[in-house]
Amino acid sequence: MKNRKYTLTILIFTGFFLGIAAGWIFGEPIVKIAAPMKTLFLRLLKMAILPLVITSIISAVVKVGSSKGLGQITLRTIGYYLSTSILAILTGQVLVNIFKPGIGVNLGLDADPDSIGVVEKGLGDLLLDIIPENVFRAMASGDVLPVIFFSILFGFFVTQLKEKQRILLGDFFHAGFEAMMKLTLFVVWTAPVGVFGIVAIIVAETGFDAFVPLGKYFLVVLAALCIHFFITLPLILKFIGKTSPFRHYRGMITALLTAFSTCSTIVTLPFTMKAVTEHSGASEKAAGFVLPIGATINMDGTALYECVATIFIAQVYGFDLTFAQQGIIVITAVLASIGAASIPMSGLVMMTIILNAVGLPLEGIGIILAVDRILDMFRTTVNVFSDSVGAVVISKYH
Repeated sequence: MKNRKYTLTILIFTGFFLGIAAGWIFGEPIVKIAAPMKTLFLRLLKMAILPLVITSIISAVVKVGSSKGLGQITLRTIGYYLSTSILAILTGQVLVNIFKPGIGVNLGLDADPDSIGVVEKGLGDLLLDIIPENVFRAMASGDVLPVIFFSILFGFFVTQLKEKQRILLGDFFHAGFEAMMKLTLFVVWTAPVGVFGIVAIIVAETGFDAFVPLGKYFLVVLAALCIHFFITLPLILKFIGKTSPFRHYRGMITALLTAFSTCSTIVTLPFTMKAVTEHSGASEKAAGFVLPIGATINMDGTALYECVATIFIAQVYGFDLTFAQQGIIVITAVLASIGAASIPMSGLVMMTIILNAVGLPLEGIGIILAVDRILDMFRTTVNVFSDSVGAVVISKYH
């Protein structure tokens, strides 16, 4: 799987650079060839979104709800996850507003939205609209947030059934999730084709101007990740976890290098467990509970990336949003990303779900996908470090 992941990354970069070359060499005529390739990729993504969301969330809720050991440690763990994710999101939001990498950019994208649906609704209406009047209508219309709400509720009440029924439905949705992961993996293998089509059209119609804001976007995400990694989390570790950040960094070197190279929090889990218990004084009980859950749902780096990417794409489409309007988008992004962290090529699929929920065109994914793999290495490292800090903090108060 690891080799296949690197092969896909190479193919995406190949599609990206071939798209640049084709758009530059052939100009406008390449659009007739590139447009169907872009459309094919985006239609396949849309096809996979809702079945993946439904099976992923129900499977995860049933699994967590059926486990033992829930109580104060669970509340504290979730409280830590929410707090650090909010801090990460705010860091990204502040930087993307200071540098505005997408403002005034013309990428020649086909879609030209007049408004962003969730911003027009306001927070109160948004929260009310999460409750579906007809869940099947919400599924048919591709309305992601009501489907997520229903899936969480349905998963919870599956855990309240008798053991035989709970196991039957749990196995059914877990099997459905496994099948959707395989289907989604097939879809993401068409990404090189879609990236070629999107990039070729952009270069053919606008030239190379598109890549300046892409570089600014990359640097904004990277700077925000560094602030969270080197300032925010060490301060939490020092003043709440009562542990030396320098000693913690030293102990986590192997785990962080593994996270950076594999882009996987799950693969890194044994190294993180060993580091926090042997070097940072975390109890095995706390680490054994906090880290596996964190590897699935605690994604500070990913939350930060989603925030910056969504606002950047909104800026590219000409929306200079207020801080409050961006807050609504960020809340929507966080809600939409629930349950999507463990799926293959999660950066691509998460952004598909989030843009669909927010009401922004999916073609905006094409340009940020070019640097997604590199950013994935950094944000996974931040995810793992946040998990390790959480294990130390929770251990001090449990």
